[in-house]
Amino acid sequence: MMAFLKKIPYDDINCLLLIRSHKQWPKCCCHLGSIFQMAPSKTFTFTTGHSLSQDDSHFTGKRTADKELRSHGSRRVEENVCTSDCLHHSAPNGPAENAGQHENGLLLTLRLGLTCYKDYLGTNWSCRVAELRQLGETEFGDPLALLAQPLGVGGVLCTADGQVVLIRRSQKVAEAGGLLDMPGGHPEPKAVCERLGQTVREEQISVSMMKPRAVVSELFSSVCAEIRDEVNIPLSSLGQPVLMGVALNHTSAGRASAEFYVSCSLTGDEVTKLYWKGGAEANESTDIVFLSREEVMQLNTSSPLWSELCPSAKGAVLLYQKVKPEQRHNNQLNASGDR
Repeated sequence: MMAFLKKIPYDDINCLLLIRSHKQWPKCCCHLGSIFQMAPSKTFTFTTGHSLSQDDSHFTGKRTADKELRSHGSRRVEENVCTSDCLHHSAPNGPAENAGQHENGLLLTLRLGLTCYKDYLGTNWSCRVAELRQLGETEFGDPLALLAQPLGVGGVLCTADGQVVLIRRSQKVAEAGGLLDMPGGHPEPKAVCERLGQTVREEQISVSMMKPRAVVSELFSSVCAEIRDEVNIPLSSLGQPVLMGVALNHTSAGRASAEFYVSCSLTGDEVTKLYWKGGAEANESTDIVFLSREEVMQLNTSSPLWSELCPSAKGAVLLYQKVKPEQRHNNQLNASGDR
């Protein structure tokens, strides 16, 4: 089936949509410890059916051969990310042995390696990043080849009374101090090891220790963990994360962030009280701000608030406006009820 990548340009953010040619709607698409890197190092794949049922999601993975890795070395990160018609993480009854078993599903492939926050600051945020990009293009045919390119996560968190939660980043954090952001952070390789029952130090973690199912599970669960730690909302009050897509932050040389939609069973007032009690990462923000869903849908470059949003938050807003995860979910529930 024919498919192509479509970019939505918006100053310092590009959102990537994978459009199926016969349907005009999008398909999916500070610590110094180890974090995941968007790179052609190891491949994790998963599929989703057309509904939002957890049973429609399956996960597979493979280790690419060295020869295949070299053949992918010249591919840009834009080729490895896309947006989704709402991908849910689930734990299926059995592994998907090959993607051909899911002819009606969409396959999203992430090529992930390992990096760390220190390398991220030393490459993507280097004053010589233009030279690194030029050297990467010259030597490897890829301007991102010499950059850390960590994969971040962010969540458009919606309360039970229709409010979208934003937090104002502390001036003491390394990036976007003082700007408004969605709760988020990074999926962590160490958490994958712990999920697999492995006790290791950060410096001992290697790509070979990463198992596909556990990596995908960490990708989806990490956004809820970040919401818990930054906003102090218990995991039991959060709905299943829905992957809306991936945004590229061009203020940090095209760094990728997977943006999710997460529902919350608490009201805005209840969330406010929990936030001011302080969570595990309360020091990373100084205030909490609420916008109605309608206000978020109307945000654009002419909105006074737009300049207060950090780049990743702009990407999350654009994806939320484009994918409309709540509307799609409701439509599918209604369609199921009519059968």
